[in-house]
Amino acid sequence: MESTLERFVLRAKRKVGLQGAVNILITTNREMRELNYRFRRKNEATDVLSFPALRGTVMRFAGDVAISAEIAAANAKRLGHSPSEEIKILALHGLLHLRGYDHERDRGEMARKEEKLRTELKLPIALIERRENVGRGKPARGRTKPKTSVRGRR
Repeated sequence: MESTLERFVLRAKRKVGLQGAVNILITTNREMRELNYRFRRKNEATDVLSFPALRGTVMRFAGDVAISAEIAAANAKRLGHSPSEEIKILALHGLLHLRGYDHERDRGEMARKEEKLRTELKLPIALIERRENVGRGKPARGRTKPKTSVRGRR
């Protein structure tokens, strides 16, 4: 899966307009809870966290994305697609955050971009769409609270 994910991230980065290297960490719920607490003061595991590179750092580095393999697997099972597709969905969401999108403040701009790219990249329903479905009285189709990027982590 690593080479498949690497190829996907390269394609997604081009579509997002993100330059520079990106590290993707696929990890456990325990580590995600630790990262989420350390950088967001939330003592719970989460599906995806993005860590944009600090301004003034090496220009060829865009940032890091951490993904919970356990949450990805659970979401995939619940939504009827593969864990590798779910990891790609989470990676795309993280890349958009690295590019500067923020669904909590942008009046739907990130959601529109994520939906368009998800369709172009032939991925199942995106994170923000899942949350919006719940808000419209539709059944939840996965985790309903996509996570934001983490700023100033270093």
